[in-house]
Amino acid sequence: MPHPKRRQSKSRKNKRRSHLKIKEPLLTKCALTKRKHLYHHAYWYENKLYYRGKIVYSKNKKES
Repeated sequence: MPHPKRRQSKSRKNKRRSHLKIKEPLLTKCALTKRKHLYHHAYWYENKLYYRGKIVYSKNKKES
């Protein structure tokens, strides 16, 4: 396998690795329920599925 002719400097190595960091998840607060959730994702709260401040789906508990 080929090897580099010269050693790369620390700054060049760090420039290359600067994009390899962990991103913090993008959270937003719902105006209706005042809860934090992932941006552009639906979330459950009290057996109801919310998306963009609206109830998308509701689960009803059936007692047998």
